Amino acid sequence: MAAPAKIEDTLAARLAACSTCHGAQGRAAPDGYHPRIAGKPAGYVYNQLLNFREGRRAYGPMVSLVAPLPDAYLREIAAHYAALELPYAAPPPAQADAATLPRGRQLALQGDAARQLPACSSCHGPTLTGRLPATPGLLGLPRDYLIGQLGAWRNGQRRAHEPDCMASIARQLSPEDLGAVTAWLASQPVPAGARVAAAPAAGEALPMKCGSAVAP
Repeated sequence: MAAPAKIEDTLAARLAACSTCHGAQGRAAPDGYHPRIAGKPAGYVYNQLLNFREGRRAYGPMVSLVAPLPDAYLREIAAHYAALELPYAAPPPAQADAATLPRGRQLALQGDAARQLPACSSCHGPTLTGRLPATPGLLGLPRDYLIGQLGAWRNGQRRAHEPDCMASIARQLSPEDLGAVTAWLASQPVPAGARVAAAPAAGEALPMKCGSAVAP
């Protein structure tokens, strides 16, 4: 009988099962609901693993996977995916009318001062590709995923470390604005050579206090 194939005991080999939902090397699955995790800040990935384990996010398969894992191993997983610098696929064409995309662009890059809505870029980085230590990029994500997560924050199915800034923002967005900003974000290509932005400088204040913007 032939000897069974040897499987290397490496972190990459152990995390191969994650590709079932998150795509090869965490590049995202084609279904539009499982996000890319490759290249996200380690603090963000670690926070989300904690959120699943500790009940702030409710998705059965993820909860079951991380429930028995200790903090140190979750940090290893987060560091592994954060270190992956992989190309992004081109975004699909935007499916929105002529008035929707400009409104989405305004919300993403300028916000809406009259409604005290900060621009997405003020926290998620000037190129919307994330900010250290724990704020994710928004480009390269499917629209279905973006809508699903904003909806989960609106109805309390997704929570984060207090103060939960994203829950506050999601509840201020009208359904029309939610549709506009997700349509615009999902239709934008990731800039060539873009990197996660540096952490805020000493004394630099974000527009809102946000418990999930730092790694615990």
